[in-house]
Amino acid sequence: MITPSHWITSFIEEKSLPSSYAELVVEHYLPLTAKIAQWSQCSKTPIIIGINGAQGTGKSTLSEILELSLQHKYGLKTAILSIDDIYLTRAERDQLARDVHPLLRTRGVPGTHDVALGTNILLNLKNKTPCSIPVFDKAIDDRAPESEWIHLDKPTDIILFEGWCVGARPQEDSALAHPINRLEVCDDDDMSWRYYVNDALRDVYQDLFGLIDRLVMLKAPNFECVHTWRSKQEEKLTTRLTEQGHHDHTALHLMSPEQIEGFIMHYERLTRWMFSEMPDRADGVIHLNPDHQVDRVCWPQTPSV
Repeated sequence: MITPSHWITSFIEEKSLPSSYAELVVEHYLPLTAKIAQWSQCSKTPIIIGINGAQGTGKSTLSEILELSLQHKYGLKTAILSIDDIYLTRAERDQLARDVHPLLRTRGVPGTHDVALGTNILLNLKNKTPCSIPVFDKAIDDRAPESEWIHLDKPTDIILFEGWCVGARPQEDSALAHPINRLEVCDDDDMSWRYYVNDALRDVYQDLFGLIDRLVMLKAPNFECVHTWRSKQEEKLTTRLTEQGHHDHTALHLMSPEQIEGFIMHYERLTRWMFSEMPDRADGVIHLNPDHQVDRVCWPQTPSV
């Protein structure tokens, strides 16, 4: 058995991850790091790596371990941008809910992000221009003030752009006709929300995702696992905030199991669509099993020898 490096064990302790995570890093994530470093060496400019993964798959943790390993093993400076951090503010989403559709008050789907802001950040990082990365506070369901944004003033070699719908493509309009869950039946009977989301994804989001040089997908085995893993995330957030002395969960926008189920429905259509169409075109696919362990890693775009 390979003994993990000190920085790996320190990361595991800091994040309160199980000790078995070290084996995952050594066996699967360090080879991915080597692949990203190779892609970087072949480019004259900083490269943007898209990290796609449904809710609860671990894409944020993966991005952080990739950042550390690229630094420690290859001396490469990495910046991380989450699509969550470019959500529209609560006030902006409230306005969308009034003007377009009530379901757009809920963050997450295409149409609820500040795409122009995200595009500007990625282009600045690509051009080695100083910029600030916003922070979205999920506990209050709103963007943090600019004083809390992360300022980057040093050039980066690699940008990790992570998010649940990063790299997604729109569906054919004909696919929108059949509702796939209770939310679409009861709250989107005229399909206007579905069309708005799909049209947004077809339009400005393709310009944003077009900046991605390589796409890596963390693929859950099914949507049922996504629900289970997202529920565990909320439990951890609730525990952490309670330990910090925050007991008014309603004010912090923490969700009950019933609310999580309704929340997940907003993501279901596009998540299932990505499960079916993205694996064949992604540069790398990390297949997870129901136990949230890596089952296998595939490189669809790598020619067989």
